[in-house]
Amino acid sequence: MALQGPFVVIADSPAPDIAEALRAAGAYPVIETGWADARSAMREIEPEAVVLADACADKPRVDTVMTALAAQRGRAGALYMPVIARIRDDAASPIPDVLAIAASAPRERFLRRVGAATRLRTLHGTVLRRMKTLTSHGEQVPELAASDPLDEATVLIAGRGRTYPALSVAVGERVGLVGALSVESAARALNVRDINGMVIGDGFSPRVVEALLTVLAEDLRFRDLPVIVLGSHPALVEPFSAHLPNLERISEGPKLLVERFLPYVRAHAFGARLKRMLKSLDAKGMIDPDTGLLGHEAFWRDLNRAVGDAEKRGVGLSIARFSFNGNDRRVGLDAARLIGRLLRQVDFACREADNSIFAVFTETDLRAAHVVARRIASILKNTMLAPDRKGGRIDAAVTLATLKPTDSVDSLIARVVGEVAAGETARQI
Repeated sequence: MALQGPFVVIADSPAPDIAEALRAAGAYPVIETGWADARSAMREIEPEAVVLADACADKPRVDTVMTALAAQRGRAGALYMPVIARIRDDAASPIPDVLAIAASAPRERFLRRVGAATRLRTLHGTVLRRMKTLTSHGEQVPELAASDPLDEATVLIAGRGRTYPALSVAVGERVGLVGALSVESAARALNVRDINGMVIGDGFSPRVVEALLTVLAEDLRFRDLPVIVLGSHPALVEPFSAHLPNLERISEGPKLLVERFLPYVRAHAFGARLKRMLKSLDAKGMIDPDTGLLGHEAFWRDLNRAVGDAEKRGVGLSIARFSFNGNDRRVGLDAARLIGRLLRQVDFACREADNSIFAVFTETDLRAAHVVARRIASILKNTMLAPDRKGGRIDAAVTLATLKPTDSVDSLIARVVGEVAAGETARQI
């Protein structure tokens, strides 16, 4: 993709290959500076991205650059500013939480990686402008979450070799984890879950890895997905890097993998957050940007309308309440986003303050609603992430009620939450 705007390249040794590649891709101006002068260079302009073209062994100068980057990112209303670091295959990044790429990576792969990072900056700018415009018109807009996107990120690990346990521990300590011992399980997880990064471990043949990468490369949903291929299969990365710019191969152990991988996972989770926010803004706040489900006001308005329509037309309407043990926010978000993917086009849902979820099945009698709710409950129980990433079991309780001729919205909700007189209990799944 064509690059636009100013870029800062930090290197004590000349890096003409990086500067020329950026200029050829459309970046302007490209400011080359040493580590000692990087702070003043970034103060003069607001770069689209910063490229660390070489490492720096001088800790005070590194700390100065880290401080400058933190100040740039911490300004009110500041756009996301990616920092891409070229490093040796076996080296750690000079600055933590940057997007690392091997110094030996071909020029085209480097540019595609930079392009993917600046796409996220562009998306962030679009969301901020839309929020500002709606606010200026008197609209109430939801706030963009300020928490670390890594707190709600999910990584898929596919593999069944000797490194799988160590990988699972190293990754699972930092983010939500979904494990897959086969490519079929990995494909199901990619289709049903919001995945923010994928690690392909050992235990698969080159043909299987190639087939998996082919599926990812052919689906636009996974264009910016961070994908790590661990260990062997060095020849498999380059053919797919054109369609998977954040595809990388790492031959080292889990510690280095986590250090290099998680900044990409954080960026992808931030992008997913921005897309949900943009969807919410387009819907004028009717959609909750945290879950992608309806907001409370929109849900109750639509429920009243659906009940009135069902009574007028004489069709069925059922409602299910999904509740979970404990009150963990991560569990509630995970369940809500899963349910959002599983609902039919004619259904709608919202998440309550206690993390329970109401799902309304329109034009659906109790028997059909039972089938739908049972399928959703089964998927939730088998795929939801446990709280605190400890691997415990999630208990999803489901209560189902259907609209009766004498019902109002209040009485229907009372039955589904259990606040009813004897003999009027709703069906539990």
